[in-house]
Amino acid sequence: MFLDRVKIFAQAGDGGNGCVSFRREKYIPRGGPNGGTGGNGGDVYLEASRHFNTLYNISLKPHLQAQRGQHGQGANKTGRSGPDCAVAVPLGTVVYEAIQGKEARKLGELLNHGERLCIAKGGRGGRGNSAFKSSVNRAPRRVEKGQAGEHRTCLLELKLLADVGIIGLPNAGKSSLIARITAAKPKVADYPFTTLYPVLGVCSWKGRSFVLADIPGLIEGAHRGRGLGHEFLRHTERTKVLVHLVEPKGKEALKDFKVVQKELSLWSASLGDKPRLVAVTKADLDPEAAGKTGKFLASRLSGEAVLTISSQTGEGLDLLLDEIINRISSYAD
Repeated sequence: MFLDRVKIFAQAGDGGNGCVSFRREKYIPRGGPNGGTGGNGGDVYLEASRHFNTLYNISLKPHLQAQRGQHGQGANKTGRSGPDCAVAVPLGTVVYEAIQGKEARKLGELLNHGERLCIAKGGRGGRGNSAFKSSVNRAPRRVEKGQAGEHRTCLLELKLLADVGIIGLPNAGKSSLIARITAAKPKVADYPFTTLYPVLGVCSWKGRSFVLADIPGLIEGAHRGRGLGHEFLRHTERTKVLVHLVEPKGKEALKDFKVVQKELSLWSASLGDKPRLVAVTKADLDPEAAGKTGKFLASRLSGEAVLTISSQTGEGLDLLLDEIINRISSYAD
């Protein structure tokens, strides 16, 4: 199940209390204080993992609890620190602290496998009575309690890490394309909003591999929450290249193209300037209409590469993949 937003509650461990103890041995009747310090409480961490692409796993157990530190003991023994609590999240997870009555504060983001972010710090262990011995107080009974561990409510938001974002109006053929060129198995049907959440797939082509994301639900008004676009536009932000698919509808195709580009620009100005390819889909259904649509778009979109493809027959896909590789390489340079 795909889930890209979740609220979690992190409770770090309390520090252990300091110990009141005095040295007691047969020939040392008045030994000094030897109470040890309590152990530190465990921290709560989020750890980026390439093995996940959804926040669903963490939504099942949103309360994260680290263990408290052990209390100090006699003979100046320090209590054992509480084990940390570490939970795996997908690459691309952005973490915010939810503050009641205020705007959420960004704590950080996790982009690389194994990267960690501490979201709640464990309390420090309290000092035992041996720490308070002085020239005027040789038998102190004073100790410190362990500090309380931090408690935080956090909002996690996933922005998928994909090299290529496949965009277009509903039913433009996005799912068919990603199913053809990757091992992903999205739901494919001839009606709008078949895809209800982003689908990731890995494509290997001429010795290069890249990740594609099928971004669903872009319609006019998507940046304001219409359709499904408001939920998923954020997943286009980290892509290097956008592949814009358009149905072979002649002059209507230009209107469809502009609708999607407008929504991208209104969501984020940088998205409108991102490198892209335009492809007219479903060339197998009506080759003549697809060809005319491609020529019309090329004449109106100066400087744009407009291709004609079919996910059913494979027509034009070799050229499309070559162009994607070229743009990814240019982006890296």
